[in-house]
Amino acid sequence: MMRRRSFIAALAAACSWRIMAQVARIFRIGFLEAGSASANRHFVDAFRKGLHERGYEEGRDVTIDVRWADGRAERFAPLLAELEALHPDVIVVASSLGAVAAHKDVKRTPVVFVGVSDPVALGIVASLARPGGNMTGLSRVFGEGLLGKALQLLRDIVPSVNRIAVLYNPQGEVMPRVAEAKQAMRSLAITPIEIEIRDPRSVDEAFARMRRERADALLVITDPLTLRSRDAIVKAAAVNRVPTVYEFAEFARAGGLIAYSASVPALFERSAIYVDKILKGANPAELPVEQPTTFELVVNQKAAKALGVVIPQSLLLRADEVIQ
Repeated sequence: MMRRRSFIAALAAACSWRIMAQVARIFRIGFLEAGSASANRHFVDAFRKGLHERGYEEGRDVTIDVRWADGRAERFAPLLAELEALHPDVIVVASSLGAVAAHKDVKRTPVVFVGVSDPVALGIVASLARPGGNMTGLSRVFGEGLLGKALQLLRDIVPSVNRIAVLYNPQGEVMPRVAEAKQAMRSLAITPIEIEIRDPRSVDEAFARMRRERADALLVITDPLTLRSRDAIVKAAAVNRVPTVYEFAEFARAGGLIAYSASVPALFERSAIYVDKILKGANPAELPVEQPTTFELVVNQKAAKALGVVIPQSLLLRADEVIQ
C-alpha cells in the first residue's frame, strides 16, 4: 500500500511538473512589417490587441520580435533569416512581397501572412480553402469590383474625369491589380494611363509624365515602395492639383483626397486568430485563407478644399472617417 501511494504521489508530481512547464512556456513570434516603425507601428499594436483578446500577455505568454522592411523589398529575405535564427514558433509577415519572400525562404516555421492581394495567383498557397505547406493567413481583396468602387467614388467627386493615371511599381507583385484597375476604368468609359515608379526619387518624374499624358486624376496602387513614398506622392498630387484615390487609408490620413480599401488594422488584429490556432497545434496547411470583411472609406476634406472640389454629402455620410 505504501509503495502504491508513493507511486501515485510521484505520478501526480510528474503530471504537475508537466502542466507547470506548459503553463510557463513563452511562445516566440516573429513579426515582419513591410513599412517603417514611424508610420506603421499601429499595425503591430492591432496584432497585439488581437493576441490580448485571446488571453496572451506579452512577456508572460509570448515574446514578439518585430522587424521593419522600411518599404524595401530587398530587406525581406535577410530579415526573415534573422527572425528564423531566433527559432520562433510562428512568423507573421505583411504584404504580398513579404509573403512571396517567406514562401521562398521559410520552409519549416509556420507563417501567417497579412494583406496579400491574391495568394493563389502568387503561388503562396494551393487554394484558399486548403493552403497546403506552412503558410496561411489573410488576403487583402483588391479585385471583385473593389477597385471599380474606388474609381466610382473618385468620379462621384470629379464627374468630368475621363483619363486616369495608374501609378504602380512593376516590381511589386501588383500586376493583377493594375489589370483590374484598367478593366474597371474601361467599364466606366475612362482611359487608363499606366505610370511606373521604381524608386522614391522618381515621384516627380512620374507626375511630369502624367502632365504630358493629360491625366485628369490618379489611382495609386499600394505596395511597399508606394507606401514608403506616400508623403512624396501625396505632396506631388497636391502641387499638381491631381484628384487622387488610394487603396490604403494611410495615404488619405497623410493628406490624400480619398482612400477606399480593406481595413489593414483589422487584418492584423485578425491575424492573431491564426497565430493562436497554430500555437495550440493547428496545421497551417489546413487553415483556410480568410478574405477581409471590414472595409474603410476615408475622405480628406482639407485636400478637397485645396483642390477646389466638393465632396458630395452622400459620400461624407458613408465615410468611416472624414478628415477636416
